[in-house]
Amino acid sequence: MTTEGFDEKLAAERKAQPDARVGAPAKAPPAVRKGGRLRVILVGLALLAALVFGLRAWLGSHANPPAPAPGATSQKAERGVAPAVGVAAVGRRDVHITLNALGTATPLATVTVVSQISGVLQDVGFVEGQKVKKGDFLAQIDDRPYRAQKAQYEGQLAHDQGLLAQARSDEERYQRLLKQNSIASQTAENQKFVVKQYEGTVAADQALIDAQALNIAYCRIVSPVEGRVGLRQIDPGNYVTAGGSTSSSTGLVVVTQMQPMSVLYSIPEDSLRRVAPQLRAGQALSTEVYDRSNTKLLAKGETRAIDNQVDATTGMVKLRGIFDNADEGLFANQFVNVRLLASTIPQALTAPISGIQHGAPGDYAWVVSPEGTVSVHVVKLGQMDGDMAQILSGLNEGDRIVVDGADRLREGGQVRVVSGDGAPAPDAAPNAAPGAPHGKRERKAQDGAATPPAKSQ
Repeated sequence: MTTEGFDEKLAAERKAQPDARVGAPAKAPPAVRKGGRLRVILVGLALLAALVFGLRAWLGSHANPPAPAPGATSQKAERGVAPAVGVAAVGRRDVHITLNALGTATPLATVTVVSQISGVLQDVGFVEGQKVKKGDFLAQIDDRPYRAQKAQYEGQLAHDQGLLAQARSDEERYQRLLKQNSIASQTAENQKFVVKQYEGTVAADQALIDAQALNIAYCRIVSPVEGRVGLRQIDPGNYVTAGGSTSSSTGLVVVTQMQPMSVLYSIPEDSLRRVAPQLRAGQALSTEVYDRSNTKLLAKGETRAIDNQVDATTGMVKLRGIFDNADEGLFANQFVNVRLLASTIPQALTAPISGIQHGAPGDYAWVVSPEGTVSVHVVKLGQMDGDMAQILSGLNEGDRIVVDGADRLREGGQVRVVSGDGAPAPDAAPNAAPGAPHGKRERKAQDGAATPPAKSQ
């Protein structure tokens, strides 16, 4: 084929396919184009989410800087800044041995006032809650029936006294006649017995009069003790009977002695060895009572009495404490907490309880040497007195023990004493790094707890 023929054939093919281009890529199907756009959108969303997450992490790291790793602060202290501690000196003082018990305020006298005579209650002479003294007027019962009976018995007495006088006169006359032998001796003797009979009748009449006088006295009711009256149990106008009333058998009113006030409490029988010898010797034991929460002191007094037997069901023995109760801080039947001073150990070696630690060696304390180093001393404790503990062994008088900051110490480590007995001024604190701040930040608890010591000195 000639060149001219080939060119004509090629021109005819291009005319038959006008959209074809030499080297142009073929158009993708519609489904392929849609999948490509979705992929682009997903990649864009992932990049946007990663950008937002990274921005929030960056802001959070600048707003709240990460806490140092455990042990970082202690490592810093080991490199140059000794931990700050508070100390207290071991000394001598009296140790009071106290027994704690539960008790009830019990009045020495609680009297339910009842009528000893029957009659109509005419008058009430007290105000509810009033303080009364012994003999103060409380109530009046109608005494007119008893006065009438007394008058009747007085008339009978006068009649019998007349008969007695006549009998005595006859006896005297019979005795004169007997001396003159003008009368039989039997008649004179019989007259003596008649006189005795009338004397007995007169004595009986007088007893009836005295009984009615007593009934009249019973009609006026007075307070039998000094104390405070309670609520009135019956109103005037009611008919009361001896020993009670028509509406109640509780009496007219209750009078309670408030001063002094006693407290009944119980202690275990094992504690008798501490208190019984002193009480048997007549010695009074100092006693304090506190309120139900055991925080407010209500009264101070003495314990002098102990029961004569132990309760077999509870193993407890009762004691009675007496309190002046001048301010009436103790109320009848009030629940109280009792602290009984059983004995005192004079000038015992003591240390603050806050300086006693508990761990693998048992009870121990961190002792600060004059050079500023700490060491562990195992101690043996005795009696407790408030916030102080008796030291039987392990410490000496004058030793300085750590009472604050013991959780950051290690055996033989250096410390800074910033508070307590013998603590230097903040500006003169030893082992302070140049420019290190003073104050609460130095005493702030470091992260991580100290390992309990495994040995003692």
